Amino acid sequence: MDSLSKLLDMTALGAIAEQPGILIMLALSVLLLYLGIFKKYEPLLLIPIGFGVLLANIPGGNMAVVAAAENPDIAHQTLPEIAANFGIMNMLYYALIKSGLLPPLIFLGVGAMTDFGPMLRNLRLAFFGAAAQLGIFTVLIGAIALGFSPQEAGALGIIGGADGPTAIYTSIVLAPHLLGPIAIAAYSYMALVPVIIPLVVNLTVSKKELKINMKEQDKQYPDRLEIKNLRRVKILFPITLAAIIAILVPTATPLVGLLLFGNLIKEIGSDTKRLFQAASETIMNTATIFLGLIIGSTMTISTFLKMETLLIIAGGFLAFAISILGGILAVKVYNVFAQKKINPLIGATGLSAVPMASRVANDIALQHDPRNHLLQYAMSSNISGVIGSAVAAGVLIALLG
Repeated sequence: MDSLSKLLDMTALGAIAEQPGILIMLALSVLLLYLGIFKKYEPLLLIPIGFGVLLANIPGGNMAVVAAAENPDIAHQTLPEIAANFGIMNMLYYALIKSGLLPPLIFLGVGAMTDFGPMLRNLRLAFFGAAAQLGIFTVLIGAIALGFSPQEAGALGIIGGADGPTAIYTSIVLAPHLLGPIAIAAYSYMALVPVIIPLVVNLTVSKKELKINMKEQDKQYPDRLEIKNLRRVKILFPITLAAIIAILVPTATPLVGLLLFGNLIKEIGSDTKRLFQAASETIMNTATIFLGLIIGSTMTISTFLKMETLLIIAGGFLAFAISILGGILAVKVYNVFAQKKINPLIGATGLSAVPMASRVANDIALQHDPRNHLLQYAMSSNISGVIGSAVAAGVLIALLG
């Protein structure tokens, strides 16, 4: 019996029985894994996050990230001391997340995998990416009214930008204690883009507007200006924009700067092929694995199972929906005064969920008109949304940090 008692003590069964809330967290882990594996919603993100939640919530595994508020001493220890006293996941958290390293590295990879060509060919559509940031500032004001601090409200509102790394980076600076719930909300809603965009579009856009054919509009009202040397423009664009943003919004430089640098080494071509491959494959994949596992490991009972988390999840959805609505309304206002009409689906893609938002918009357009292929047009607003949300994050950090 003594041996059996020791074997039982060795397992986590007793601790789970004492804390039934652990079962809720394990159920959340299973849900995230299910969405990533079987539903294929952002599998590169939800699978590592879901597995991190699983590891963190098994008692005795020593894989949960310990909040500094729960143990203030951890913030004053060296990385080897953190690893010895609190486990390797805490060491990775303070080395890679708390330092703000991983989100810019992911932006480096995103930039290397992004083609700015569609945006440069349709620059007037890029402005709707700015309109889609409406949800960020609307929810920020609402969160302050509900009792969140300005810093917490800023971290919550940035979910409306539909960009996981941006939300994480902003949370690290403004409200690190909310990192787990905000990251889960941001990536979950990004994965649910195929559900949320059609929901908002069906409530706000008429069938007549959905049938606006962008290619036919281009034929009727051709653009007067045409880029003659697109490759040269695509090389100069990231350099010029990085300089402008670094001067006007320096706090956005870590994200936007690496995004544009990644794009630059892509556009240069063979001379920087090795750098491009490292950024888009090796660095991007490694950063994604660590980011997902670490974020999942922050999701423990003490940080997740409370009313504040539920408000964050609800506020995140609201920010997401308002951002989509903001882009749609901007297009509707534009169409009132413009002769050359724009399909409101272009405004709905002003989020940072590239390229999923554009694909969803294209599918909706094809359902109403099989000839209405607007993917390239939607990408213009979609890509500008990535830059817009990063700049918005920089503004929030500058004002509230």
